[in-house]
Amino acid sequence: MVGFTRKDGIATITLNRPERLNAITPENVEEILAILGGLKTDDETKVVILTGEGRGFCAGMDIQGQGLGNSGGGSGEGPGRIQKIYQGMVRSGEIVLGLREIPQPVIAALRGPVVGMAFSMALACDLRVAGPSTKFHTPFLNLGFSAGDLGLTWMLPRLIGTARAGEIFYRAQSIGAEKALELGLVTEIAEDDVAGAEALAAELLTRSPFGLRHTKELLNLSLDAPGLRTQLAIENRTQTLGFLTEDLLEGIAATMEKRAPKFRDR
Repeated sequence: MVGFTRKDGIATITLNRPERLNAITPENVEEILAILGGLKTDDETKVVILTGEGRGFCAGMDIQGQGLGNSGGGSGEGPGRIQKIYQGMVRSGEIVLGLREIPQPVIAALRGPVVGMAFSMALACDLRVAGPSTKFHTPFLNLGFSAGDLGLTWMLPRLIGTARAGEIFYRAQSIGAEKALELGLVTEIAEDDVAGAEALAAELLTRSPFGLRHTKELLNLSLDAPGLRTQLAIENRTQTLGFLTEDLLEGIAATMEKRAPKFRDR
């Protein structure tokens, strides 16, 4: 089961299988995708928090009972075992894309194990608050897999550089909270990760809603932009749109009057 709550402009998505360290099942994948689909057109939600119930954020994809240890081709009609695994990977990858593509900034509240698919989900979030017990695991090369798991080999090098990402992958390293902060993997360390994420979300709520949405969009576009000229053109159009908003007038007035702005998303 995946929980979803919303209060005062902050939505919280909670992975809720603590007895399995919130390992993700195919059913959970569909639940998360449904939530993300709703957030795409949710104007009331300004910031999203992604967290896990219990002592760990997520142990990754739940491979127990998925037939991954069976090398046989299966029987009967319909797709074979490998085809089903591939289809499951494709659907799981849609979560990573969804976290990037929803307009709201997403804050991951992390604690305990962050393994495999969970590592990719955490990196797909915009900001990450880690509890002291947080530990990122990359066990793929010890298991017989590559490190190419749900966008991980695309996201991690962009965050910390190719050489450092390669070392983590090749050596199947585990990264604790302090090391993650040093590498730039997490935004901050908080004794209570959820409280820290909520405080960060509350800070973001004081910013321009237009600015939040379009800054996320621009950051996403920059990752694939062919060059500076293209990104400048996109930025110029976005900034011009900003001049047409009522919130810009409020932001300028608040700055001049040395007070906190009261944005209305208009």
